[in-house]
Amino acid sequence: MNKIAKYIAAVALVVGCVPLTSMAYDLPGKHPGYLHSLTDLRTARWFLEHQAGDAKVYAGEDVAINAIDAAISEIKKASIDDGKDLHDHPQVDVKEHGSRLLKAIETLKKAHADIDKEEDNPNARELRHRALEHIDRAIHAAESAHAEWLKEMH
Repeated sequence: MNKIAKYIAAVALVVGCVPLTSMAYDLPGKHPGYLHSLTDLRTARWFLEHQAGDAKVYAGEDVAINAIDAAISEIKKASIDDGKDLHDHPQVDVKEHGSRLLKAIETLKKAHADIDKEEDNPNARELRHRALEHIDRAIHAAESAHAEWLKEMH
């Protein structure tokens, strides 16, 4: 093989490997469930935050928001955060208080499922366990707020 052909082959090999290395940065780490859970928790928090036009905020909503914040903190300690702004939320057309509460409960349950898997890192096990406890507390509080809302509607 002449020198030009060897050079072209070497350049082709290097250029061919660049996409593989850049794709590796896009792959989720060991615990992609943590990142999914963070997104779900932030979304649930948004559903629970007092929205303009809501006449009343139920005590369970504040308890759930505090529990979500605690769960987010534990998950951040147990994994690498995805860097999203806490107030960066998807546009959701849920204006009625009761519907927002139901969506928050549904999203919190997804967040729980995202991290409720076996943890192979012993240092993160306790953090994950505490995050799950906070999420469970948030679910219970949001369900309580929804039950209160239902009572008032009837």
